Amino acid sequence: MAEKQDGWGEEMDVKLHLGTYDSFITASKWGTILVALLLVLMAIFLL
Repeated sequence: MAEKQDGWGEEMDVKLHLGTYDSFITASKWGTILVALLLVLMAIFLL
């Protein structure tokens, strides 16, 4: 179990929480990039 940090409950796994947060940020970043690319390609080929 990860060591307890200030502001974290004892039942919370800090490493797991931070890993999930990093994965969410990465997925959000790449999702935004892909949507922007899709919009640019649609503007080029459909207009």
